[in-house]
Amino acid sequence: MAVRERHPDHGEPGTAPHLALGAWGERVAERRYRRDGYRVLARNWRCPSGEIDLILERRGVVVFSEVKTRSSTAFGLPAEAVDRRRQSRLRAAAATWIRSTGAHPTELRFDVVSVLPGRVERLEGAF
Repeated sequence: MAVRERHPDHGEPGTAPHLALGAWGERVAERRYRRDGYRVLARNWRCPSGEIDLILERRGVVVFSEVKTRSSTAFGLPAEAVDRRRQSRLRAAAATWIRSTGAHPTELRFDVVSVLPGRVERLEGAF
């Protein structure tokens, strides 16, 4: 039986609640990817262009995943926060990751994972 990770109502002491919520969402998304047969290549990979939450691989396809987590839909769905500017930064960071690793993926994909308490949606090929 799988153990559910608790939602971080207030986070760890000394940690901003939004950072704890974001880290929780990334763990939830990573578990879903692993469950579906993906291998994690990097977490929170950073370069001057920005950060990529998860870089994964399955069957030669490299996936750059942006994870957006919110505690409610009061300000819209999490995926709505991935605007054109954010997409451009993710593409630039992905290009930097490919150059820096010398990877030769057969296919690339950009996903957005929306995480809300009790609800996870993965938008494959979101942009």
